[in-house]
Amino acid sequence: MQALVTEQATLSNEEIRRYSRHVIMPEVGIEGQRKLKAAKVLLIGTGGLGSPTALYLAAAGIGTMGLVDYDVVDESNLHRQVIHGLSTVGKSKLDSAEIRLKDINPDIQIVKYNVPLTSDNALEIFEPYDVIIDGTDNFPTRYLVNDACAKLGKPNVYGSIFRFEGQLSVFYAQEGPCYRCMFPEPPPPGLVPSCAEGGVLGILPGTIGTMQATEAIKLILGIGEPMIGRMMLYDALEMSFTTIKVHKNPDCPVCSIPREQVELIDYEMFCGAPAHDHSLYSSDIPTDDDMRVMTVKELKARIDRGDNTLILDVREPHEWEISALDGTLRIPKGTIQAAKNAVLAGRKLREETVLADLPMDAEIIVHCRSGKRSADVIHMLREIGYDVNKLYNVEGGILAWAKEIDPTMPSY
Repeated sequence: MQALVTEQATLSNEEIRRYSRHVIMPEVGIEGQRKLKAAKVLLIGTGGLGSPTALYLAAAGIGTMGLVDYDVVDESNLHRQVIHGLSTVGKSKLDSAEIRLKDINPDIQIVKYNVPLTSDNALEIFEPYDVIIDGTDNFPTRYLVNDACAKLGKPNVYGSIFRFEGQLSVFYAQEGPCYRCMFPEPPPPGLVPSCAEGGVLGILPGTIGTMQATEAIKLILGIGEPMIGRMMLYDALEMSFTTIKVHKNPDCPVCSIPREQVELIDYEMFCGAPAHDHSLYSSDIPTDDDMRVMTVKELKARIDRGDNTLILDVREPHEWEISALDGTLRIPKGTIQAAKNAVLAGRKLREETVLADLPMDAEIIVHCRSGKRSADVIHMLREIGYDVNKLYNVEGGILAWAKEIDPTMPSY
């Protein structure tokens, strides 16, 4: 395909020296380096994927980089978000990233968008840029990025990570399929855990993020074979790379219609999940009007009184090793889900499963890390006849306990 950028910016003698290992390559040369300086790249997110992507694009000589993020640096980010450091914990991620990028490339122009990306602002933000890079971690924003790129005719360099696995593709509706061709519908809410729940190998976003930077440069210069119509699947444990074909869907609701007819929708409603912490959508914790909640302070008062309270911890065993409340019944969410399914399918009686440890007439207080999985479990228990009035979800989970009750307890 042709280079996305045809304009060529002027390079100083200092820049030619800095990028000398680029300009001696015939695939780049002086002309290509001038295109990189003229290029405008928008990066959605300065977290795990955004960190290596931004660092290497700045180092490669990209002239203008837009950064979309509204978060602040947290200590738990640092094992994978390598653009940030201890010195910037508590500061805006955009400000933190800008400091590091300017140190790598003092000539780069950084444009900061300290706002959540929404259907109302996406087109305006995307418009000035040649390439959009998706470094997000939630489905509503992924669908929004895809649809906005399709409407504007811009390439979407996509990356995704979870635990030890990563994905990479370029969704470019003008040249091939878009994200919706491969994933027409989002997964059911709660089916795919977040990195905060499932974890991620700190090195993994470095692998996928640098590949995203590579794809962006190939698009800008018009060299090589971009990942259009292909998706790479990476397994870090096996150190295996598998490439699969992605075909354009002739009935795709986005890229099979004229660009001007593409409409940006309510993606949180479409996915049944929030896109960001500032969302007006209910929250990422499934709840309803009659779900009872309990604060950690209320739970602490019950424990101190010696109430005969059944506290159910539905986290995974490796999480219990990090921190746990004494005297809790510990059954992972997945085990409860399997038992519920067996009961509903008539394969087993409740008493034949782990649910036998949860008396139907008992008051059960359920907690997890943050309150999401425990809410899921409460819904499961209600499906098989547990009394809604005797089930409580601990608001904020073990994180709230560590923050409000026992600051010596490790947080993760």
